[in-house]
Amino acid sequence: MSMAGSSLSQASHPLVSLRDVEKTFANGVTALSGFDLDILQGELISLLGPSGCGKSTILRLIAGLSEPTSGSVVWADDTQSDHRSEIGYVFQDPTLMPWANVADNVWFPLRLRGISRREATRRIDDILSMVGLTGFAKAYPRELSGGMRMRVSIARALSLRPKLLLMDEPFAALDEITRFKLNDDLLRLKHELDCTIVFVTHSVYESVYLSDRIAVMTPRPGHAVATLAIDAPRERGTNYRSSAAYAKRCGQVSDVLARATTMTRASA
Repeated sequence: MSMAGSSLSQASHPLVSLRDVEKTFANGVTALSGFDLDILQGELISLLGPSGCGKSTILRLIAGLSEPTSGSVVWADDTQSDHRSEIGYVFQDPTLMPWANVADNVWFPLRLRGISRREATRRIDDILSMVGLTGFAKAYPRELSGGMRMRVSIARALSLRPKLLLMDEPFAALDEITRFKLNDDLLRLKHELDCTIVFVTHSVYESVYLSDRIAVMTPRPGHAVATLAIDAPRERGTNYRSSAAYAKRCGQVSDVLARATTMTRASA
C-alpha cells in the first residue's frame, strides 16, 4: 500500500534507513518485525499507528538508545559510529529539571559538551526567541503552562542544532488550541533550521497537517504497510486546516490506517 512519492522524496536522499528491523524485548514481547523505512533529508515524516505498535521503539533505535534484535539502522554518513551528537529528542513529557530555570534547562545539553554558561548565553537567547519564550529565561517550570514547558523541551533539543529531531507525541497532552499553535510553530522552526523530523502521533489530523510523508504501521509487531506522500502547500495555517483538500487527505489516511489496524504480520 503506497502513494506516489512527493517532489521531496524524489529530490532527497535518505539520512538514515531502517532495514528489516526486528526488536524483541527481554520479556519476550516483539515490538517490531520486518520494519523498513527511509528517513529523507529535510522531511518531516510521521509514524502513525495504534498504541503499542513500536513507534517509540523506532525513535529509540534511531537515537542509539536501544539496539535492534536483528536488521540494521544505517546512516548515510557511515564514517562515524556514534550519531547521537546529531540528534535532538523531545519526549512525551517535557522532562525538565524542576530546580533549574528555563535558560539553565536549555543550557543543560550544552553544559554536557563543556560549553560554559557565558558562552551559551547568546545561543540560549536565540533559541528561546525562536520558540516564543523571550522574557521567560529566568522562569521555573512550575511557573509555566503545559504548552510553555513543551516549548522549553523543544528549545533544549534544538540547543545543539541537530540534523535530526525525534519527537515522541510531544503535543498529545495539550489542549487543541495550544496544539494547533505548536504545530504551526514546529513547521516554522523546521524551515528556519532546515532539519529533518521524525514525529510520532496517534492523530490522523496532526499527521496530515504536519507531514511530508506518513508511515502507517500495523499493530504489534509493528511494520510499515504504507508510506503516504502528503502533497500540501508549504505554508499550511488556518486556511489549509479548514480546506476541502485537507479533509480529503485526512479521510484517505484514515482509511489506510483502518485497514492497517486489522492486519497481522502474516497477512500484510
